[in-house]
Amino acid sequence: MGRLVPGEEERLRGLRHAEGKMRVSCLGPAGSYSQLAAHVLCEDYEIVLCHSFTAAVQKLLTGEVDYAVLPVENSLNGGVNECLDLLAEEDVFAIEELPLTVDHRLAMLEGVREEDITCIYSHEQAIRQCSEYIFRRFPNAKCIYTASTVESLDHLDAHSAGIVGAHIVREKVVLSPGNIADNKGNFTRFLLLERRKQPFGYEHGAMVFFCAVCEDRPGALLGLLKIFLRQRLNLTRIESRPVKDRFGTYRFFIEFAGDLASEWVRRAISEAEAYCTQFKLLGAYN
Repeated sequence: MGRLVPGEEERLRGLRHAEGKMRVSCLGPAGSYSQLAAHVLCEDYEIVLCHSFTAAVQKLLTGEVDYAVLPVENSLNGGVNECLDLLAEEDVFAIEELPLTVDHRLAMLEGVREEDITCIYSHEQAIRQCSEYIFRRFPNAKCIYTASTVESLDHLDAHSAGIVGAHIVREKVVLSPGNIADNKGNFTRFLLLERRKQPFGYEHGAMVFFCAVCEDRPGALLGLLKIFLRQRLNLTRIESRPVKDRFGTYRFFIEFAGDLASEWVRRAISEAEAYCTQFKLLGAYN
């Protein structure tokens, strides 16, 4: 991954400020939920659309943009694994979160009838989140995954439909009048990332997010959790991901309510860092 030489980050940021162009990267293409999240989080910034989550983070690390936006969790399908791995592996830090309502609509070309649909295109997450609707209305249709929900529109024809967000507008494309998701209370949580500061300081925020690897022994995870219990800190999220180069070893992603500037939070983090074989703060946000 790219890195900036000393002083280069300040030079690039200064040029953008002089031009009045703060920039934020996210997954494209235009119309993606990531772009919508970036617009809400950074309303007046120039949005740089990328072909992958990795590319969005890369642009942040090399100083091409000031911030990046990544989805990290869906209320139905859980964590976005690729993005969690990027948080753990790259020098980024989350400073703000956004729960974004997911409103899926069936997209068809004008004049196409539902009974003629034999194929449905969309991102894997969208198809999964609308699986009951698809089975009920299109039991024989083939589902094909695309890189994004918006890309499904490129495949529309007389026998194909797509699934896109309700905010999408495209000529000669008709969206279903209502949300077709199986669960209407569907949210995706996005994080706004900046480059990790050196030396790392204690930022303020109502929530703290970190990842850690424990020793491979009975009760190791319990010992980690007890550190936060002793400080009476409420854990709001915990999930695991395999460590890529260590088969059978897992990294835990944990979020808790607390301010990094507070003494008891700093004490818990210090104990956890000493206790774990690997530990990394991932974010502090409201």
